[in-house]
Amino acid sequence: MILKVISAEDILFQGEVKAVHLPGALGAFTVLPGHAALISTLTPGEIRYTAAADGEEQRISVSGGIVDVDSNIVSVCIY
Repeated sequence: MILKVISAEDILFQGEVKAVHLPGALGAFTVLPGHAALISTLTPGEIRYTAAADGEEQRISVSGGIVDVDSNIVSVCIY
């Protein structure tokens, strides 16, 4: 599954991941390969993802944003 995390200034991450944990407006949730399509707003917290290449968990702090999940592509726009 591909994760893209962008802000107004930069691309913070783009690559293949095994899982993504997001701070959704209705509660935190995890996206795994094959997840149903969805759009959600994000609240302040951390995006945690496991990189497919090395299995390391990485974190990105966010103050909010939106996420779109469709066809194993997770696109996150943060602010």
